[in-house]
Amino acid sequence: KICPKIEKPQALTNIDGIIAKSQALMVARGDLGVELEVERVPFAQKLLIKKAKDAGLFVITATQMVESMIYAPVPTRAEVADLQNAVWDGTDAVMLSGEAASGDFPLEAVRAQADAVLEAESVQDLLMPRLFGDFFVDEGNKPREMDDSKRKTKVVSSLGPASWSEEMIPQMIEAGTDIFRLNCSHRRGGDFERVYPIIRKCAKEMGKKVECLGDLQGPKFRVGEVEGGGNAHIDLKMGDILEFGICKDDNDLIRPGRITMKSTKEQDALMKAAKVGIDLLIEDGLMIVHVVEKISDKEMKVKVTQGGKLKARKGVNVPDVEIDCAAL
Repeated sequence: KICPKIEKPQALTNIDGIIAKSQALMVARGDLGVELEVERVPFAQKLLIKKAKDAGLFVITATQMVESMIYAPVPTRAEVADLQNAVWDGTDAVMLSGEAASGDFPLEAVRAQADAVLEAESVQDLLMPRLFGDFFVDEGNKPREMDDSKRKTKVVSSLGPASWSEEMIPQMIEAGTDIFRLNCSHRRGGDFERVYPIIRKCAKEMGKKVECLGDLQGPKFRVGEVEGGGNAHIDLKMGDILEFGICKDDNDLIRPGRITMKSTKEQDALMKAAKVGIDLLIEDGLMIVHVVEKISDKEMKVKVTQGGKLKARKGVNVPDVEIDCAAL
């Protein structure tokens, strides 16, 4: 089945064509929040879920669902509210990323999601399409739903070093995982060939229906290496004018006054498409540079409009540019 990740504003414009070629849809709030701005994501999420459900698609809501549980054993109140609102929006699944792949509490994160969505489902009929006229607030004191067999909303867990051992996978299933996400962006040779048979073996032995979601890597835009290596960084100060270009050779590293990207098909396409007046968002928008001069298809000058400490291989988003490169 094809499950596109909706990450760019252009996808909202072209959603009919995307849905026509898909069997599922992921509301990928990470890059979408960078490209669209975080304040606009909740409304977009509701629109996307409604549109996809009306077309009969399976919908996954993803990114930062219980982000705090990378380091904490319990979710925040806001995270539980986010999970439950996604269920009430109509999502079919909620996804864990770093919480399950590399966090300190992967089992607890799965259980927290499963518990939150189960409770949301238990009151869904009271809320949708709206509260009944004779509702009373004390209904909020209803006993918590504890029978997980009633849960319909799926829990998607991203696998990684914290969770993909032969010991952990059955525990992740027992905790409530319905779908394991295999993230090709972070794959090393042999990882999935080892993990996939374990998932199938454990699911069969436990009598559980467990699916796998292959997350194929799309175009990646990242700055290059920083001069000095290791944990080196350069300070981007507001108002500074910098060079921004494709690496001229292996020694053309990021240094004070210059930011570079390696030459790849997609990054060459980004540089070619960039034009004066656009913003480049670095590291999920923590830093922003504004293009003030286009020198060539491989070189331009930018002005820092939001500063910070720039380290190697940080992501770059360009919301206002259509880049001529393949989606896969």
